[in-house]
Amino acid sequence: MIRSRILLAVLALLLPLASAAQESYPSKPIAMIVPFPPGGADDITGRPLAEAMTRMLKQPVVVENRSGAGGGVGMQYVARAKPDGYTVLLALSSISIIPEADKVLGRDPMFQLNQLVPIARITADPTVLAVRADSPYKSVADLVAAAKKDPG
Repeated sequence: MIRSRILLAVLALLLPLASAAQESYPSKPIAMIVPFPPGGADDITGRPLAEAMTRMLKQPVVVENRSGAGGGVGMQYVARAKPDGYTVLLALSSISIIPEADKVLGRDPMFQLNQLVPIARITADPTVLAVRADSPYKSVADLVAAAKKDPG
């Protein structure tokens, strides 16, 4: 149910491209760039999404893994791609960190945030703090108390 809503949202955002084009969109395969290696969480999310989009759009949506630099290589690739709707990016929140990290480190930016536009939220993965089950910490309060007791 949620996947269907997400896919409908993606399609709703892509439909304006179809009306602006001479031919109906999509008229050729779409590349879904996953900026991390095959088999990771993004890849596992992207492949079923690409399969569902393929069925709905009646054109192949092909997953391409372009990993490196914490996702920056794939994100840069999409940022530089022709803005025609045939190259899409499945990105993590690191999309907003990489340009800032480039600034802090004095590097040429891999891409700018204004080169990419989010069109759909696919998942909502919570961030968790975890410790080994046999550690002395059973709560955040335990961890904070230990850190205060023995700073550093």
